[in-house]
Amino acid sequence: MDNNILNMEMDVINALKTVYDPEIPVNIYDLGLIYEVDVEEDGRVRILMTLTSPNCPVAESLPQEVHDTVSDLPGITNVEVNMTFDPPWDRDMLSDEALLELGLL
Repeated sequence: MDNNILNMEMDVINALKTVYDPEIPVNIYDLGLIYEVDVEEDGRVRILMTLTSPNCPVAESLPQEVHDTVSDLPGITNVEVNMTFDPPWDRDMLSDEALLELGLL
């Protein structure tokens, strides 16, 4: 993979780590809500994400916050955020950092 794409992908992931689920004091990346990040050479980004539950109170605002946060990055030309509930999110998707933060490790 091209170094430029790798750098842009790391920038996107670092930006995603600044977005928090308002109900859980852990960023959405470490929560395991981001299933896929695809960065194209021309700056197009596709993100596949989920929520902790389909009835999540931030179902409207969180994907928009993800879009806006990633859109603000240098070199990003287009951001597409897609939602899925397959597979459904569960605690096994938490990173070690999230488990530690929540006192579960």
